[in-house]
Amino acid sequence: MMLNQVEDLASKASDELGKITDVNDLEAWRIHYLGRKGSLIQILRSLADLPLKERRAVGARANELKEVLEAAFVEKKRNLRQDLALSQRREALDITLPGQQVPLGRLHPTTQMLEEICGIFSNMGFQVVEGPEVEWDYYSFEALNIPADHPARDMFATLWVDSEAKTGGRPMLLRPHTSPVQIRVMEKSRPPIRIIAPGRVYRYEATDATHEWMFYQVEGLAVDRNITLADLKGTLFEFARCLFGEDRKCRFRCDYFPFVEPGVEMAIDCLVCRGAGCRLCGNSGWIEILGAGMVHPEVLRRVDIDPEVYSGFAFGMGVERIPILRYGIDDIRLFYSNDLRFLKQF
Repeated sequence: MMLNQVEDLASKASDELGKITDVNDLEAWRIHYLGRKGSLIQILRSLADLPLKERRAVGARANELKEVLEAAFVEKKRNLRQDLALSQRREALDITLPGQQVPLGRLHPTTQMLEEICGIFSNMGFQVVEGPEVEWDYYSFEALNIPADHPARDMFATLWVDSEAKTGGRPMLLRPHTSPVQIRVMEKSRPPIRIIAPGRVYRYEATDATHEWMFYQVEGLAVDRNITLADLKGTLFEFARCLFGEDRKCRFRCDYFPFVEPGVEMAIDCLVCRGAGCRLCGNSGWIEILGAGMVHPEVLRRVDIDPEVYSGFAFGMGVERIPILRYGIDDIRLFYSNDLRFLKQF
C-alpha cells in the first residue's frame, strides 16, 4: 500500500539525516527527499491515482511527514553551523599568543672547532688552503721524506684506492694526513709561505673510543728566511693561549716525524687538575695536543726551495681531540654517530 511506502520513506529519511555531518551532504539529503523531484513530492503527486479513502489517509500522512522533515532539516542545518563555528573558534589563530619557537640548526662541533682554529691562525697571518682527499702516494709520503721502504710508513694505516698497475706506477690513496697540501703549495709558491691546511683524513684502523677511521686534521706550514724553532714555539704558544685561555702553560718535548728535524710534541697543562695530576692527564699534569718541528731540508729540496737560504716549521693536530679535551668527551665516535642528544649540546 502507498501508506506503507510513506512510512518506509519516513524511517529511511530519518536514519540518513541522523548520520549526516556535513552541510553539503545535508543539502543533498534535502534535494533527494524534499526537492521538486524528491521522493516525498513524487508520492504527493501520485495521490490522484488512489481511491478517495486511501488518498485522504496517504495525503494527510505525507503532508505531516513533509512538515516533520522540513523542521528536522532546519534543525539539523542550525546544529551543523553551530558545530562548524565552534570548530573554527577552536582552530582560530590567537595573534595575542607568543609564537612557538622554531628549532634552529647549528654547526657540527667539529665544524665549530675548525672555524675557531682557522680563525686564530688567520689572525696571525696564515692563509687557509685545502687540497684533494684522494691523493697520490708521492704527495702523501715520498715528497715528505717517507720513501716506499721507509719504516715510518708503518705509522700510517693507509687506505689505498688504486694499485700502481692501474695508475701507471703512481699509487693512489685516501690521504692519511693533510701534509700533501703543504707540498702542493710549496711546488707552486715561493717563500714567504704561511698556510694552514684543514680537512678530513683517513686511516685503515679499527674504531674505538679514541680512534676513528675518518677524522679531521689541521696542519700548518711557514717557510721564509731565518725562521727558527723559537718562531714555532711562539706561534703555537699564542695558539694555545687563544684557544684554551690566557693562563695556559705549554711544554715542548723531542719527538720523531720523518718530515721535520728536529721534531717536537706540544702539551698544555691539564685543563682539569691544572698540572697537579688526574685521570684525564694520566697523573702527568700535561696533555699532548699536537706534533710539530722544523721542516726537514730534504722536503724543501724536493720542491726546489734551497734549505741553505730558507727554513720553516710545520705542525699538525687532530681537530676532534680539542673538543674532547675542552668538554671532557670520552668517546670520539660520538662526533659521527648523528645522535642529536649529543650534537645539540654544542
